[in-house]
Amino acid sequence: MSEATAKQLLGQQAEDLACRYLQAQGLQLLERNYRCKRGELDLIMKHKDSIVFVEVRYRNTQRYGGGMESVDRHKQSRLIACAQHYLQYHKLGATIPCRFDVVAVLTAAGEDKAEWVKDAFQA
Repeated sequence: MSEATAKQLLGQQAEDLACRYLQAQGLQLLERNYRCKRGELDLIMKHKDSIVFVEVRYRNTQRYGGGMESVDRHKQSRLIACAQHYLQYHKLGATIPCRFDVVAVLTAAGEDKAEWVKDAFQA
């Protein structure tokens, strides 16, 4: 298996874990891996009356910083642009509240752990 394929598989597994975790917290999955020319949204979920755009970050070590720190301003701006595209495409506009959450998945002692930060940044 190539390094890129192994990395994609780990990312997919982290998204699966994050999705199951959020569903157990009461969120409903609307869409996975929404792509447009501006970027990609890992998970799009509904929580009560809000649309939640979820960025999933996987780390097998915190040596170079955790998953939360890796969502810098540049990444945030790409996520916001992609979310705006999603809202326009689905004709939701400003009619529904939205937020951006981050789920950091860390493998520690052979076990995956999810850390969920609601409203991680503002659009």
